[in-house]
Amino acid sequence: MEIRESGRSTDFISPSFGYGCLLDCSYCYMKRHTDNNNLSISKNVGDILTAINNHVMWLPKKAPNQTHEKYYTYDIACNEDFALHSKHHKWNEIFDFFKNHDTAYASFATKIIPTDFLDYNPNNKVRIRFSLMPQRLSSILEPHTPQIIERIKAINLFKKAGYSVHINFSPIVVYQEWLEDYEFLFKQIDHHVFDKEDVLSECIFLTHNEKKHVDNLNAGRKGEELLWVPQIQESKISGYGGENIRYKRELKRSWIQEFKQLHNKIIPWNTIRYIF
Repeated sequence: MEIRESGRSTDFISPSFGYGCLLDCSYCYMKRHTDNNNLSISKNVGDILTAINNHVMWLPKKAPNQTHEKYYTYDIACNEDFALHSKHHKWNEIFDFFKNHDTAYASFATKIIPTDFLDYNPNNKVRIRFSLMPQRLSSILEPHTPQIIERIKAINLFKKAGYSVHINFSPIVVYQEWLEDYEFLFKQIDHHVFDKEDVLSECIFLTHNEKKHVDNLNAGRKGEELLWVPQIQESKISGYGGENIRYKRELKRSWIQEFKQLHNKIIPWNTIRYIF
């Protein structure tokens, strides 16, 4: 029942309702730590919700920050794609808890379009963060996921249904034509998102892992030449102790500026909450 501080996507990360993933994305950070195609589902949903309630009730009044101006936000799917696995979850019960709570607010990222959720109105107490990248990359690195254009169009549907919707630009992968491809992606977003109010974004550049790199090669997954590029990467110890690789700091610093300039030129209404 550990509740961890986050401060980026959300204020906190809740205990896991699920662990693992049934997709097979080449960059998946979850599968650095678990076997492929394994998924565990927590049965003690009531205990997890009680732990969140006990945690938030002792917090001081929420000071507005980039996660939310009023509520304490909890990532309920840090260790899985909650929307993908929703048929295994008591998702209505979980959403009801946050919908009716005075101070707690749910958030999760997803690469799929959970149409079942459209029949539920959470009254803006549940945030969906749709993960987007150029379609060229998505076709290689995250096979069997919905087309990027369909995820973009889903933003309108879920906002209309009563969800808060943000964009998760993650992972941002640097390659020769990356800015040209992101320019096209940003133009798609600008054209197809009709209700642009309060659609914010988070931007996370790629990290990778040697164990996952070797596993990808052994499994014949595509795209490793995009993910494992040692001449522009360096070692990194993550906040939770894992040894990974990221883009070299001086290179990444300039790429962040290029990304922000292009983004803000085309979709300035899509405020970047944070980028790293």
